[in-house]
Amino acid sequence: MPLHPVVAEVTQRIVERSRDSRARYLAQIDAAADKGPKRARLSCGNLAHGFAACGIDKPALRAGVAPNIGIVTAYNDMLSAHQPLERFPELIKQAAREVGATAQVAGGVPAMCDGVTQGRAGMELSLFSRDVIALSTAVALSHDMFDAALYLGVCDKIVPGLLIGALRFGHLPAIFVPAGPMPSGLPNDEKSRVRQRYAEGKASREELLEAEAQSYHGPGTCTFYGTANSNQMLMELMGLHLPGSSFVNPNTPLRDELTREAARRVAAITALGEDYRPIGRIVDERAIVNGVVGLHATGGSTNHLLHLVAMAAAAGIDLRLEDFDALSRVVPLLARVYPNGSADVNHFHAAGGLGFLIGELLDAGLLHGDVETIAGTGLDRYRAEAKLGDDGRVVYAPAPRISADPAVLRPVREPFRADGGLRVLTGNLGTAAIKVSAVPEDRWVIEAPCRVFHDQSEVKDAFGRGELERDVVVVVRFEGPRANGMPELHQLTPLLSVLQKRGHRVALVTDGRMSGASGQVPAAIHVTPEAAAGGPIARLRDGDVVRVDAVAGTLSVLVDEAEFAGRPAAQADLSHHGHGLGRELFALFRDAVGPSDRGASVFGLL
Repeated sequence: MPLHPVVAEVTQRIVERSRDSRARYLAQIDAAADKGPKRARLSCGNLAHGFAACGIDKPALRAGVAPNIGIVTAYNDMLSAHQPLERFPELIKQAAREVGATAQVAGGVPAMCDGVTQGRAGMELSLFSRDVIALSTAVALSHDMFDAALYLGVCDKIVPGLLIGALRFGHLPAIFVPAGPMPSGLPNDEKSRVRQRYAEGKASREELLEAEAQSYHGPGTCTFYGTANSNQMLMELMGLHLPGSSFVNPNTPLRDELTREAARRVAAITALGEDYRPIGRIVDERAIVNGVVGLHATGGSTNHLLHLVAMAAAAGIDLRLEDFDALSRVVPLLARVYPNGSADVNHFHAAGGLGFLIGELLDAGLLHGDVETIAGTGLDRYRAEAKLGDDGRVVYAPAPRISADPAVLRPVREPFRADGGLRVLTGNLGTAAIKVSAVPEDRWVIEAPCRVFHDQSEVKDAFGRGELERDVVVVVRFEGPRANGMPELHQLTPLLSVLQKRGHRVALVTDGRMSGASGQVPAAIHVTPEAAAGGPIARLRDGDVVRVDAVAGTLSVLVDEAEFAGRPAAQADLSHHGHGLGRELFALFRDAVGPSDRGASVFGLL
């Protein structure tokens, strides 16, 4: 199938925009690769330090002629998604020895959980943790001992941070190794109902805690389709996972063997062999576009409007919001996974999963099929389902050509909707994004007087007092990256959902984040310029009529232009965001961070 003209046009636009920065990047990684394996260049003292504690692998490391794999891990045993990673280094080392290679844990990176920090001060470190993880990855690999790397991470900021760091060592082959989702727990519809009942005061804290505990109940990724599972989709669509590996449950024979196979494969694609596949060459403009297409086709997390931009920049690629918007208009929505439906990722995987979805998108000309991947040349290799063969090794079967559950996963010819449901909004309030894949079409345009808040807790208090029982655009500002690190505002979702179900026409406008959890309530998020940078959102006043229009793609305040321009920007006392739970250590990040439409990164286009 020929490539869709819009996909081709967007890709070419990115190529042309990125020509100079991408050329500089490729020159950098080529120069690093030309120096060859590094261990032989280390002094005897340097090298002895590097293998001193390596036991049976010491002779091979000392000889310096076999591939040495660096393991960068986000393991901790508080996060359900990362707890399974504890066992992975030993599996990897065993598999590496089978093929004459060695593996060492190069270093660890922090891994925090947005689910634990929701609504808490710690959430203000969450987005910045992505760039800390990138820095930690660089530290882990700085010993210059490695011919390739395996990256063990799953959740929201961890995979983007690992990839940003990996791309700065772009001459090294790299494979991302997932842990998989936990088995299904309490159905998502039931969990959502309990949350809304609690928001209305109709359910007790114990009822809510029991529902949450039944949802998040064991090792593995949370099963809803938020940023963590969007990460796994992206790594597979971009050719950085083994085919079929994203959504295999943890602590199963297939998951363990996929982990071993990742070690064998990365050892085979180093510069010491004949199939050298550096990550900096795999992640090119086509791979980035494939990631954006996958995001739209699955209804993935809006956090990737930040992360994909930042990840692309680390490879010298200038991705912009206009590219997301253009691709969203031609990529159909093929999956309904909570919060855009009632199913979870286990249901999605059972219905045919990424193998089916990739095949459908390839056949429709919506993906670049001619890309390089860690598995070989061509994305066709990912139209596959991973299984265990009779010998206990991974084998691949063709992905199903028919969805096993059309309520969860559909073909291109019968999509849930004809587009990806993401819009970029522009107007006299700035630029924002809105995800409408789950929003009823009669709510795509909301025009109502606004109520302005500077903290989501203020919204909760106003809701409790009955002050929002009307048509209203709730504005929550001073929540951007410069203000306080751009926390997610998930606590607003149940409140606004209740108001909408009571018949009110409501919307949210914020310079903060909502991930994929805005659900059925229209939410204009990531507003830039943010209030703390003097953006127009800082000039809004209670009662101003605001129009959120996902049809026309506009975000506007209906106030006389001269009057609005002449208003002073509101100020907010942000001093309380600067201390406690380590926030004082992140003042440098708040001062240096770029705007959200450029990835909210402290690095920029490297």
